[in-house]
Amino acid sequence: MSITEFIRDSIFLPRLQKAGCMVVYDADRRYHGICAAMASDKLAVVDASVSSIDSRLAALQALRDVVAKPLLGLLVYVPTRMPETDEDHQIDPFAAIAAAGTTFPSGDGDGYESLCLKAKPDHTMAIRAIFAEDASPSFAVIDAVGGGLGWPNLRAQLDVESARDILFALLVPSAAQQAALKANEGWVSEIRDLLKNSLGLVLKTKGKTWSSIADELWRFVLFSEFVFDLPDPLPNALADVPKAERVAKPLVEDLCERLRNDRRTQSTYIDRAEEIEKDLNLIGHCGHWADLGDRDTFPFEERTFLTRAIEALLRDDLERVRHILERHERSVWTGKGESRAQWDLIRSAVGLLQSCDDLERQLSDHARNLDNLLAFYIGSLREADRLHREFEQAVSDYDWQDVPGVMMPVKGRVRRQYGKLVEKVQLIFTRHVEQTGWPLAGQLANADVFDRIVAPKLQKNGHKVAFFMIDALRYELGVALERQLAEEGQVDVQAALAQLPSITAVGMASLLPGAGQLLKLRKDGLGMVPVLGDQVVDTVAQRMDVLKKRYGQRFQEGRLEDFVRNRFDVLPDTDLLVLRSVEIDSYFENHPDTAPAEITNALKRIRLSINKLKDKGFNEVVIATDHGFFMNTHAGAGDVCAKPQGNWMTVHDRCALGDGSADGHHLVVSAEKMGIRGDFPKFAAPQTLAAYRNGLLYYHGGASLQECVVPVISMQLKTATQPAVKKASVAMSYRNGAKTITTRMPVIDLAVDTADMFSTDSDFEILLEAHNSAGDVVGEAKAAGAVNPATGTLTLKPGDKVQVTIKMQMEFEGKFKIKALHPSTYTVYCQLDLETDYAV
Repeated sequence: MSITEFIRDSIFLPRLQKAGCMVVYDADRRYHGICAAMASDKLAVVDASVSSIDSRLAALQALRDVVAKPLLGLLVYVPTRMPETDEDHQIDPFAAIAAAGTTFPSGDGDGYESLCLKAKPDHTMAIRAIFAEDASPSFAVIDAVGGGLGWPNLRAQLDVESARDILFALLVPSAAQQAALKANEGWVSEIRDLLKNSLGLVLKTKGKTWSSIADELWRFVLFSEFVFDLPDPLPNALADVPKAERVAKPLVEDLCERLRNDRRTQSTYIDRAEEIEKDLNLIGHCGHWADLGDRDTFPFEERTFLTRAIEALLRDDLERVRHILERHERSVWTGKGESRAQWDLIRSAVGLLQSCDDLERQLSDHARNLDNLLAFYIGSLREADRLHREFEQAVSDYDWQDVPGVMMPVKGRVRRQYGKLVEKVQLIFTRHVEQTGWPLAGQLANADVFDRIVAPKLQKNGHKVAFFMIDALRYELGVALERQLAEEGQVDVQAALAQLPSITAVGMASLLPGAGQLLKLRKDGLGMVPVLGDQVVDTVAQRMDVLKKRYGQRFQEGRLEDFVRNRFDVLPDTDLLVLRSVEIDSYFENHPDTAPAEITNALKRIRLSINKLKDKGFNEVVIATDHGFFMNTHAGAGDVCAKPQGNWMTVHDRCALGDGSADGHHLVVSAEKMGIRGDFPKFAAPQTLAAYRNGLLYYHGGASLQECVVPVISMQLKTATQPAVKKASVAMSYRNGAKTITTRMPVIDLAVDTADMFSTDSDFEILLEAHNSAGDVVGEAKAAGAVNPATGTLTLKPGDKVQVTIKMQMEFEGKFKIKALHPSTYTVYCQLDLETDYAV
């Protein structure tokens, strides 16, 4: 390959394909011919050599065509040096295009000498000698280097041409290449000569087999990259380990990058690196070093990156953390599920910290009254709750393996920051509620949802409506669900204000017909019960009886879980089907540490049930909830609130009903002002996010935005628009065909392609689950990266290739299948047979 071809095919084209547009700055006019020759029907090349004004207009038009997709790319050639200062960027007519895409050169690796060394890695010594004599040799001079073809046996037996490809094949030969190397030994003398000339490696082994030579070559190449990257000298114990000379650095780094980045060789690289790290005792010699450079050749180096990221996060240097995360995004060690979990936790922490900082700065502009605060919460502030929930899910995914407590400072820092924001919001909220009351006039009250939204849809006989009564579906979850349901039909989410006190019995009763006018709270011994008119509606049976009396045979109800599992049939006359779910609330009440993951399963069941409702002829769906919830992970020991003085009945740890005087820690308002009818004159709740009981990680019942702002989702059903299974080709693999997993967090390679030209622009949503022989779920895609934390699904386009961590259940062992499923129909795209082989 000539130097011109190398620059065009290995440098310019890959960057253009990734970025869409690129500006080439070339003060020496070295690359003008290469750029001009790249113009085609799909690639616009704008030459700024003649007129920068005309060229800028042409470039902007071409950029619009790239965005609109008539063009696949835009290259702008500028015969000047790249702008360096802010002033340079301001006067550069192509700065905006560079910002929209990428530039050349980009870093020291794009220097002319570096490019020549990459193009001719097997002739490093000769290239260095040429540049020592002439700082700017012509392309012809570089192309003349290595004109004669050497190593004929190696080229013939491995079926490759360049020395770089020979070395790569020796490190990871295909089955055919291995067979060819075993067939004769004519290549052995050639490889000794090649290794000495290209890398400076003098083989010590006397063996003439591929395995003995490959073992020495792997150790030499990986250790050399490790040494090149070290900012400090090697310890004495490692000083005599063979390594390459500095001139071979481009070739060494190129080989290592290819080995790490090629999915076909990654698992081999991981195994070799772990073995070499152990053989050389690198942890013992260098494990205590704080700085091991920028590359993580060996797995132990990843811990230094993690340490740096944690230190930067704790000192609020989020830009530095993001830089480390971006660098680590490409690390081969993300192929290990346990490693990926710790980085997902750091990434989630950064997102939440940044969001808290941004929202806290904006808060004062939205705190003038309750209307403004509610609008701020519905539009933006609820994002902090979403990110906090996802952070706690990442904590749950990693905590089981964090025996040394590495992430303890991170968890404390992030939770304190989130707590600082929500406590500040809470004090503003309770101050406004004390003045205006609840629910706020002009806003949809949850007690009016049935009469205003559900009942009108049932006025037409035969119009089938499903009414979901989901326990503890707070507002941010409703937004996440609405986005996922968009492909299933026309869907809309609006905020409603929950009935106080925000507990299940009251909240579910408020979703009944007439609740807005008839719902009352009545004393019942030492407690209270909700009453609709004269009928007690404290239990599920009592609430369902209200609907049965009104709609008769048009009404049917059941548990959402039972409906999904086909445990009851929908009767033909049913126009109103009520589906009940308590899983989110129940799981949080009983297992708050791991509850965030259960949310994903709850939303999966809703989506699956909606697809079933289509098949049964339902026209519309309304999804409502009784109350929201708050995840109280930021609270410290002793963060409790004592009840105010007076005659009070505590309700669910976050509010009280009765009579008494206010104090400096409570919101005490007349019950009527808080929208509560019945036997209780006053409503009391902590002004802060504290509870009446210590140690609660999850609660509801009180007055806060998280507990009292809830979603109402309305949906008109239509035929699914997801491309048919036959139009999508989904492929999965694990570690180049391995059939056993040795970790409870295996990383699966997933790729999507299409079977026809009409699906190329389609999105394919995929649900990954591991099933045992009985069909039970024993593993799920871990929320992070491409996996949506709320729904557990991936949305990919044809051509996308991703790695997904499967979180296996701790107690499961045996054979299982990983299935790629349509998330609404559970149709199988493809599946992968695996078996556990955990080390005891």
